[in-house]
Amino acid sequence: MLENPLQPLPEKAFDYDAAVHLLNRAGFGGTPAQARGLADMGLHKAVDQLVKYESIAYESVTADLFDSDIMSPPTEEQRVSSQKARQSNDEEALAALQRERQRKQGLDRKQIAELQMWWIKRMIETPRPLEEKMTLFFHGHFTTGYRTIEDSFHMFQQNQLFRKFATGNFAQLAGRIIRDPAMLKYLDNDDNRKSNPNENLARELMELFTLGEGRGYTEADIKAGALALTGYTFQDDTFYFNKNNHDSSTKKILGKSGPFDGDGFLDVILARNECAEFIASKLFRFFINDSPRDFTKEQMAFILAMAKILRSSKYELKPVLDAVFSSAYFYSAANRGAIIKSPIQLTVQAVRSLRIPVRELSSLASATDLMGQNVFFPPNVKGWDGGRSWINTSTLFIRQNVLVYLLTGRKPDMYEWQAIDIPFDATHLLEHLRQPDGSVDMASGIEYLMRFTLGQSPAPLRLQEVMAFAKSRGERLDNNRIIAVLLLTTAMPEYQLC
Repeated sequence: MLENPLQPLPEKAFDYDAAVHLLNRAGFGGTPAQARGLADMGLHKAVDQLVKYESIAYESVTADLFDSDIMSPPTEEQRVSSQKARQSNDEEALAALQRERQRKQGLDRKQIAELQMWWIKRMIETPRPLEEKMTLFFHGHFTTGYRTIEDSFHMFQQNQLFRKFATGNFAQLAGRIIRDPAMLKYLDNDDNRKSNPNENLARELMELFTLGEGRGYTEADIKAGALALTGYTFQDDTFYFNKNNHDSSTKKILGKSGPFDGDGFLDVILARNECAEFIASKLFRFFINDSPRDFTKEQMAFILAMAKILRSSKYELKPVLDAVFSSAYFYSAANRGAIIKSPIQLTVQAVRSLRIPVRELSSLASATDLMGQNVFFPPNVKGWDGGRSWINTSTLFIRQNVLVYLLTGRKPDMYEWQAIDIPFDATHLLEHLRQPDGSVDMASGIEYLMRFTLGQSPAPLRLQEVMAFAKSRGERLDNNRIIAVLLLTTAMPEYQLC
């Protein structure tokens, strides 16, 4: 058991390897130069730069970036025309309405594909990686999927909501989620009225979003919570509270009684210890260790310490993230290489850390989909299971192929990825090892490449095998040989971990 679970890492222990670990976990990796820069800052300043990123200038996202009107509700004139066509059974007019509906749906599907590429590009380019990493975390936590929503702008709005509260206040984000048009549509709360309550949002709010499955609530609590959320709906792109459909009677939820509305319902939930503990456990699996086993006593002690900070800060996320990324436990050997990279992590980290050309964004979106993580299209309300579910015989093959594609620009024949012949200059990875004559020692260069790419020291046998391969093709570690070493290293099972 840890005596002090959140004991900070000693400043002198925050070395280059620790900085690489921090970049991989608190974001999507970084180049050797960025890792050296963080290590030179020291632990406190490095964590501050990543967690308190608001001071770093970056292009803001505006509401007009995507078209909000593609799936906008019909005007009064359009409703009247449609009603007349149905009443008179005007087949020509009805066919025209159907064609127009299909045209809009086609445009919206095109826009959701553009939204996917835009977000992947932002994750690759952002100087504020934790902002996008937490946006991805909330996308998998407060899960909503386009197939049910069928409104790309609502998905964009929700993505922006997650970004706004990325390291902000979880309680405030939860309050906005129960008013979010995408979430209200996804869980049918737009049809939740006192005359016919719908329990979907209330159930998932407790089971998946705040307390965890079976943790301290009953079916009666779900039914009462559903009544608290009656009348919570939306009009076009905006939340709308329909007072006529709201049940204002006294409700009993988790042992508390009152005329609760959605906010009151949330207040009761957030006051429970189980809520902070559940959120802490989700953050633990996302940032520290995604072991499929039940939490050990040591892990549970760390999670409870995280939950204590969440409660004392009234659910502010920065204090707990700061404590996690500063802790000795976060950097311990047991927690390095202890998370299986998600398809997004695998792809974005490869581009960011190795500084590979992006190649073609639609191909990267296709690749992450084939690997099991199609952003804005989660499999169900539970989101992606993560961990070992990312790896099977099919996805492992694709994971290796996408790295070949990124490193060389060549595409496998079975995928409709666009081959891009942009040269990749990998020599920057070894600039700091260059000798006065411009050369790089083969042994030290290969050992460094593998250690940096894997995020940990390679096994001696692995190092010997790669060294023998490289030396069989000459004594000079030129660009082609560096890429060959990277191709071998990224094909290793260890590369699937971060």
